[in-house]
Amino acid sequence: MGAWTEHVVPRMADRALRSHEIGELRRQACAPLRGDLVEIGFGSGLNVRWYPPSVSTVAAVEPSDVGWGLSAARRERTDVPVRRRGLDGQRLDEREASYDAALVTFSLCTIPDPVLALTELRRVLRTGGILCVLEHGLSPDPPVARWQHRLDPVQRRAAGGCHLSRDVTALVEGAGFAVDHLETFYLDGPALARPWGYTYLLHAHVPSDG
Repeated sequence: MGAWTEHVVPRMADRALRSHEIGELRRQACAPLRGDLVEIGFGSGLNVRWYPPSVSTVAAVEPSDVGWGLSAARRERTDVPVRRRGLDGQRLDEREASYDAALVTFSLCTIPDPVLALTELRRVLRTGGILCVLEHGLSPDPPVARWQHRLDPVQRRAAGGCHLSRDVTALVEGAGFAVDHLETFYLDGPALARPWGYTYLLHAHVPSDG
């Protein structure tokens, strides 16, 4: 990682993604989680307060040492054991069918190969295991989508590889998950912010034939 991506981007993300509005969305996204959980893109631990009581353990996959350090106080405030388990969501060092649930929030946008990461999550989840996703991504509105594609090169350089134009639902389904619940909407804000604000809140599971 470069100095900007390693030291600045995690702090920017921690500040930008901890609003009351996003906190409520995190609560909704995390609601179905249960049992042994793997979270890729753990970041500064902004989801920790929203884990429901049904979560037993958390395996946190986080590439940034700065992000992991920023999460320390949040990890100390929870009774749920949180262990750092790897740096790369595309290559999980975990056994097949060893987790009950998986969580990804505002991370699929930066992973170089999001389908590979989602396929890895499907591999380590048990049949019927839950995937919970909260992400920004491709808008269905053509004018907004055009701006997302135009802005993508700048966004990737400024925000640690973040993409604006990924179709989150298509990625999840392409990795073999069955989508149970999907909400899409723009975050509150001015129309100029729409390329960054189209949001997917999604719950899915590993089907029996997956």
